Amino acid sequence: MKLAVVGHVEWVDFVVVGRLPRAGEILHAESAHEEPAGGGGMAAYALRSLTGRCAFYCAVGDDARAQRTVARLGEAGIDVRAGVHAGREQRRVITYLTTGEGDGDGDGDRTITVLGPRLVPHGDDAVDWAALASFDGVFLTAGDAAAVRAARGAKVLVATPRARDPLIAAGVSVDVLVGSAGDPGEAIDDALVAATRPRWIVQTEGAAGGSWRAADGTTGRWDAVALPGAPVDDYGCGDAFAAALTAALARGDDLPAACALGARVGAALLCERAPVVGELSAYW
Repeated sequence: MKLAVVGHVEWVDFVVVGRLPRAGEILHAESAHEEPAGGGGMAAYALRSLTGRCAFYCAVGDDARAQRTVARLGEAGIDVRAGVHAGREQRRVITYLTTGEGDGDGDGDRTITVLGPRLVPHGDDAVDWAALASFDGVFLTAGDAAAVRAARGAKVLVATPRARDPLIAAGVSVDVLVGSAGDPGEAIDDALVAATRPRWIVQTEGAAGGSWRAADGTTGRWDAVALPGAPVDDYGCGDAFAAALTAALARGDDLPAACALGARVGAALLCERAPVVGELSAYW
C-alpha cells in the first residue's frame, strides 16, 4: 500500500518547562531538543511508523536548516519529496512543552511561537506530482490549489480544514475533512463543505473521543481509549490521528474502524515526548 502526506514541515526547537514563563522573568528549561516536525512532519512520522513507509511531499527553504530538515526526515525512514523554495529560509518554530510541575499547570500542553512565513508545497515545485495518482491514500495538511488537485489523484484524500483556502480554490472533492472540534483554526464552515463535498466530517474531542457525520446524514461517535502509558505531551496527536485514519480508509476499513485506529495512535503519541512517535506497527 502506498501512502503519502502532502503538507508542511518546520524546524522545531522543543523546550520542556514546568510552566510557561511570566512576563519579564527568566525561566530555566528542564530540557531542550530540536527536530523537523510541524503538522505534516508529525503525520509523516506516524504513517511511517504505523505502516512501514510514507512519502512526504513538502517544501523547504534553501538554507542549512532546510538541508538538516530533509536529512533528518530521511534518517527517520521517510521518503522525502521536497520542493526547494529559492531565497527562503526554513521556517523555524519554538514549542514549549509544559509538564505542569511546580506551581505550573497545563500538563502536556504545547504552546507555539512561529518564526518566519509558512512554507507549503506548490504544484510547480520540481517533484513528481503525477505519481500521487498511484497512491492509495494521502493526508493533506498544506499546499497550494495545484498541490491539492494533485493529491486528489489518490484513491483516498483526507484533509485538514487548516488548508481551507487552497481546498476551496482547488475545487475538488475530498473523502474526509478532519480536525479538532475545540480548535478555532480547524473550524469547518459551510463554504468549505460546499467546495470540498466531503463524504465524512470527522472532529476529535480529546479525552471525550470524537464524532463524525456522513454526507447522507448519518452520524456516529467514538470513545477515547486507555492510554498505553503516562501522558507526556499532546504535540502532534491530532496529526497522527488523521494519518492513521487515512491509512485505515486506504486499506478498506469503514469509517468507525478508521476512527478507532486513529484514537489508538493518537493516545500512543500522547505518551511520547514530541516529536517521537514510538513504534506504532502493533496497532496496524
